Amino acid sequence: MTLPSRLAALAAPLLLLPGCDLVVLNPSGDVARQQADLVLWSTGLMLLIIVPVMALTLLFAWRYRASNADAEYKPDWDHSTGLELVIWSAPLLIIIALGALTWVGTHTLDPYRPIGRIASGRAVPAGQRPLEVQVVSLDWKWLFIYPEQGIATVNELVLPVDRQVRFRLTSSYVMNTFYVPTMAGMIYTMPGMETKLHAVMNRPGRFEGFSAHYSGAGFSDMRFPVLATDAAGFDRWAAMVKDGGGRGQGALQAARYLQLEKPSEKVPAMRFASVERGLFDRVVQMCVQPGQPCMGHAMARDMAHPGSHAPVNDRPAQPGEAKGALLKDPDEKGSAPHISAPSGQGEGKSGKGTRANRDMTAVDPRSTPIIPGAALAALG
Repeated sequence: MTLPSRLAALAAPLLLLPGCDLVVLNPSGDVARQQADLVLWSTGLMLLIIVPVMALTLLFAWRYRASNADAEYKPDWDHSTGLELVIWSAPLLIIIALGALTWVGTHTLDPYRPIGRIASGRAVPAGQRPLEVQVVSLDWKWLFIYPEQGIATVNELVLPVDRQVRFRLTSSYVMNTFYVPTMAGMIYTMPGMETKLHAVMNRPGRFEGFSAHYSGAGFSDMRFPVLATDAAGFDRWAAMVKDGGGRGQGALQAARYLQLEKPSEKVPAMRFASVERGLFDRVVQMCVQPGQPCMGHAMARDMAHPGSHAPVNDRPAQPGEAKGALLKDPDEKGSAPHISAPSGQGEGKSGKGTRANRDMTAVDPRSTPIIPGAALAALG
C-alpha cells in the first residue's frame, strides 16, 4: 500500500466524526450543558500550555538540529529571568483559573442542590414544583416511581420538558450508577442510602439512560429509554399508565416489588397503574420483607433503650459478659487458620508466578489438624 493510501485509510474514521452525536457535548438538559461548558473551558485553559509546548518542542528540534550551523551556540548559558517568569507564571495563572472555575462549577452543579435556572437566561418559574421521581436500581433493571402521579415504570423514564426534576435514588442490593448523559452527570445508588439529583430536560426527544457502574452479569442490558415531552404529553402518558394502558402490570405492591427485586436480565419496559404508599422509603430502610424492621425504627429503639442492643466491642464488659475483641490482649485473640503471606519460602524473581508467591491466603500448616490414616479411610 502506498503512503497516500495509508494516510487516506487513517483519515477515514476522522471524516466520519462530524456525523457522530457527541451527546456529552451536545446535551438536551441545562445541567448537562453547564457540565459540558465546564469541560470545554477546562480543556481550553489546559491547551494554553499544551499547544505552545508542543509547538516549541518541534521548533527547537528543527532550529537546533545538528546540521544547522547557523544556530546560536551558548554552552555556558544557565539562566534567563524572562524565561523563568514565563515558565512559572503562565502555569500558575492557569491553575488559579482552573481552580476558580472548578470551585464555582462544583457548587453550582451540586446534584443535591435544586437548580437555579431552567436554561441559560431563564429562571425557574415562580411557583413551579419540581417533579419527583424515585429511582431504584435492581438486578438488572431500573424502577421509576412517580409519587405525585401514583404510577411506576420499569426500564422506562418519561419526563416533561422545562420542568425541574428531583430524583431520589437508592439501590435494592448492589451499588450502581444512574446516568442519562444528555440530562446530567452520573449519580450513585447504594443500598440502605438515598442520594439525590436535580436536573431538567430542555428539548423533546428520545434519549438513552444506562448503568455506568458494573454490577454483575446483566449489567450490559441495564439500559432504558428516556422520553422528554411537553407538559401536555406527559400528562397524557401518566393518565394512560394510570388507566393500565400499554404493558400495564396492575398495582406495584410490596409482594410484586420483591418479585422484581430478583435478578433478571433484558427486562422489557413495564408500567404499574398504582404504587403502594411509602414503598420507596421502605426500600431505602431495607424493610420491604414482611416482618423486617426498618433501620430507622431499629436505631430509634436502640437509642431509647441503650441496654437492649448487642454488646459493642469497645464497651467495657459487664459482669458475666464476654470481653469485646478490641479489649482483648494479643495473646487472648488467637489467630485464624490462614496466613496472609506466601506459604513457605518465597522464590523471589527467579520463581515468579510460582504457587508460593501467588497464594497469599494459604492455610497455615501449623494450625491444620492431622487426620489419622484410619479416620481418613473411614471418611473415604
